[in-house]
Amino acid sequence: MTTVPLPNRVIRRLALLGVSDTDEDETRAQKVALTLAAVLVTMLAVVWVGTYWVLGLLTAALIPLAYQVASVASLAVFSRTRSYRFFRFSQAAMMTLLPFLLQWTLGGYVASSAVSLWALVAAIGTLFFFTAAESIPWFAAFLGLSLVSGLLEPTISQRPAAMPDAVRTAFFVLNVTGVSLTAYVLLQYAVRARDQAFARSEGLLLNVLPRAIAQRLKRDPGVIAESHDDVTVLFADVVDFTPFVERTDPVRVVGVLDQIFTAFDTLAERHELEKIKTIGDAYMVAAGLPEPRADHAEAMADMALEMRAAFETLCEPLGLDLSIRIGMDSGPVIAGVIGRNRFIYDLWGDTVNTASRMESHGLPGQIQVTEAVYRRLCDRYEFEERGEIELKGKGRRRAYLLGSSLSPASSREPRGI
Repeated sequence: MTTVPLPNRVIRRLALLGVSDTDEDETRAQKVALTLAAVLVTMLAVVWVGTYWVLGLLTAALIPLAYQVASVASLAVFSRTRSYRFFRFSQAAMMTLLPFLLQWTLGGYVASSAVSLWALVAAIGTLFFFTAAESIPWFAAFLGLSLVSGLLEPTISQRPAAMPDAVRTAFFVLNVTGVSLTAYVLLQYAVRARDQAFARSEGLLLNVLPRAIAQRLKRDPGVIAESHDDVTVLFADVVDFTPFVERTDPVRVVGVLDQIFTAFDTLAERHELEKIKTIGDAYMVAAGLPEPRADHAEAMADMALEMRAAFETLCEPLGLDLSIRIGMDSGPVIAGVIGRNRFIYDLWGDTVNTASRMESHGLPGQIQVTEAVYRRLCDRYEFEERGEIELKGKGRRRAYLLGSSLSPASSREPRGI
């Protein structure tokens, strides 16, 4: 077993000081970041306390010392109460006010090496640890204190603290570089967090909508509705899945469906088809939208054949005595996005209904298609004619069972319109 180095264990323990198991991810990240920042600044304050103490500037030394004591106390309270509201308020207040108090004590901007710049870090930091609206008063406080410092400068600069020029210059460098580095790190964190959040939201959006539709929805959140003249729709359903559910543990039921639908998703992505939705143990996919393609029926036929093969391959290791039933139809559909809170990209029209009926009135282990599909593919795939069958709500329709392809995939025409 790998042993975690002691420094790493200490840092982790400090970072999780006020974290609760019920915290949301964003709150947890804020707590960890502010805790580590508070610990770091508390430790760095030793430099100011020690330097001012050695130089005999006892009042100046007491201000960062007071911050250290108060900061440790706030961390202790935070550890016990998990009260993030109190912790972030106390840290923001101290980090905003105390640098200005120290600057006024030392005799102004030049004498203090512009130590009030550290309050700018607090003002920027509130953007991360508060809401955008809540951070405004803190930045206003920084501007107000800066204005007060400017008004006091002519008076307090007449009594500068006795400090060697070398020390004052060193503190100038420390304050400027320290504030710049901290501000840069905060901005880096913000940009990375933004990029990660954007990537996650983009990924979730593309799991729900086709890319072209997602881009349109982001540009214009209005109604999206399109008419497509020629597409192919497929429905697949697991035969006798309800009895399987009734006699099987829920975890296994969900696990089985997850493996089956994940395999289907992989096939849909490979054939550049649009998965529309799943309904219970049914799977719906379309070809030829939102971007038209001339080979939509052929692509869907290949998808159907591979779906059946993949399902049969999965059943053996999973110990399943199940079969799949698939139905297809080609023709016009209407496509669009419905809903506002949990929207969905869906299809409507006789083609959709007929494809569904082809599946529900089909045979276990078979791919049943309409005459429209047969006419598009009869010269490239094997078919078995079933004759006319009665479809609920549709009357009698001629149906065919799709067999294997007559030509290898590599010899087929490329996509296009």
